[in-house]
Amino acid sequence: MKIKHADLQRAIRCYMVPLFHGCSFNETMKQWNRAMLSTMMKKKHWIVLFFVGTGVSLSQCGIKDQGVVLVPEHAFEQLSEYHFFVGDLADLQPNEHVLPYDLNTPLFSDYAQKARFVWMPEGRAATYREDGVLDFPEGTVLIKNFYYEIDETAPETSRRIVETRLLINRGDAWEAIGYVWNDEQTEASLEVAGAIKAVEWTDKSGQLQQLDYIIPNKNQCKNCHAVDEQQVPIGPKAANLNKPFTYADGEMNQLEKWSAIGYLSGYIAEEEHAQLAVWNDAQSGSIHERALAYLDVNCGHCHNPHGAANTSGLTLTAQAKMDKALGIYKPTVSAGAGTGGHLYSIVPGNPDESILVYRMNSTDPGAMMPELGRRMVHREGVELIREWIAQLSVGSESSGI
Repeated sequence: MKIKHADLQRAIRCYMVPLFHGCSFNETMKQWNRAMLSTMMKKKHWIVLFFVGTGVSLSQCGIKDQGVVLVPEHAFEQLSEYHFFVGDLADLQPNEHVLPYDLNTPLFSDYAQKARFVWMPEGRAATYREDGVLDFPEGTVLIKNFYYEIDETAPETSRRIVETRLLINRGDAWEAIGYVWNDEQTEASLEVAGAIKAVEWTDKSGQLQQLDYIIPNKNQCKNCHAVDEQQVPIGPKAANLNKPFTYADGEMNQLEKWSAIGYLSGYIAEEEHAQLAVWNDAQSGSIHERALAYLDVNCGHCHNPHGAANTSGLTLTAQAKMDKALGIYKPTVSAGAGTGGHLYSIVPGNPDESILVYRMNSTDPGAMMPELGRRMVHREGVELIREWIAQLSVGSESSGI
């Protein structure tokens, strides 16, 4: 039997699974020492590979089947090699210790839906933080799959996954890795240069939508995922995770679930915890709370004192005060043509004169905001912000709504 060098490497890596999975080096070596790896060279080809003692075959090592999760130092060429999912890859059925999660208010991405998962090395947990993103341990992987329901009037009948993005905590920094799915929906391949995919779907109103979906390149990820010039996650803040989720074993609050399985430390369920409003659910908060939740997720990762757009002077976060930093009667710094001829970011009571609404409602690359991550106007999001600005009183800057 001829074994390719790549298969040999993978087989060896399989023996090192315990090390990747959080076991000590000594325990890993115990498992390694139970086996005898014998190789023979003949006519410059690998022809024999024996595994003795552990009973591990090449198929068990993941060459054909899924095993435990692997997170190597360098990105795999194929998404399936990480073993995040079991069964057919497109089913996104999580492997053991890969936990699905959702957000109260997600980032708008041209109407793409997202299936999110988190994995952490055994014995490690994120630390609870009331404000900002949870403090994730080294080795954490955040997995986000972008997909479209083919027909939103009949959801869950068929979908197309376009891309999968990984954020891996390497210890000294977070690494962003992107994978593009093939048309057969059988595999996703590493892509660092970005791509454009033509997608189409029927929306909830029955209208056919068509889009050249843009997959960002590796460097563009830093434009949004930046705090003090360091690449970090955006979505998994405690307040945005604070919601119920239906797991395979029943419904449970996500923060409680993470704590129960050892993925979150420092969380005390009996205490009161902040909860971000759901932007499109009037029962989850006032229009002010929902508008700020939307701005926090879609704009606040850049427009805050530590973000990539801190020079704008805007602070578009859920905790923002009703003052000039939020945009109330704030003249633009350097928007140029992006002002649409308007004077202030937000004019209370007048959304049509507000730069914020103009830029959200634009698809002109020189004016649109956010400037990355979308090509379409989020009609429902714009309507929420319009309604919020319309009900603001002229004295909103000092009223502290």
